[in-house]
Amino acid sequence: MLSFARRSRVTAVSLLSQFVCSVSSNSAASPSLSIWRRKKEMTKEGLFAAKELKRLRSNPIRLDRFMQSQVSRLLRTDLLAVLAEFQRQGQVFLCMKLYEVVRKEIWYRPDMYFFRDMLMMLARNKNVDETKRVWQDLKEEEVLFDQHTFGDIMRAFLDSGLPSEAMVIYDEMRNSPDPPISLPFRVILKGLIPYPELREKVKDDFLELFPDMIVYDPPEDLFEDQKWRRESDSD
Repeated sequence: MLSFARRSRVTAVSLLSQFVCSVSSNSAASPSLSIWRRKKEMTKEGLFAAKELKRLRSNPIRLDRFMQSQVSRLLRTDLLAVLAEFQRQGQVFLCMKLYEVVRKEIWYRPDMYFFRDMLMMLARNKNVDETKRVWQDLKEEEVLFDQHTFGDIMRAFLDSGLPSEAMVIYDEMRNSPDPPISLPFRVILKGLIPYPELREKVKDDFLELFPDMIVYDPPEDLFEDQKWRRESDSD
């Protein structure tokens, strides 16, 4: 009886050891998420900072003083959470302020997702000037987007009625060292339906890269309807 109990304990210890080793191995093999992709939650300090930044945004002197005395002391998690919340709200001015703060932090490393989120926010708010500024920064920091991210950013600019800016990004995508894949092209082609001339250019590139694939064109009257809507909006 005693021998059976001892064998049971040995078996249990052995199984537990194997489980711990397995978990440790899996954890080591799994890369940690980029800090820009992790869930962002604010502490009380972050909430206070966000509230004060919005209150002081119309007073440059007091805003800069608050940035230096309080925002510079925020924990990394709070700083990123406040930035993410302002991006969600479309607070372009405050986002650009925090964008500069983040890039001066000792822990900052150039990251594709950081710049993606900034560009998507600027696209939604149709801010071309700041887009050029952020794009210049990411070029200087040698940040490379993958093909999916290029497609998502370009679609954001198209959906906001900024085809010229979208095509600048498309040219960057075509010159990227990342190998082309079909899905981002399909996302872009769908966003280009209101712009048939530009769509034909991208469609030609797509068929050259993927000759065995098919592009389904919308009916001609849909192109005309989209053109009429654009002209109505401009009036």
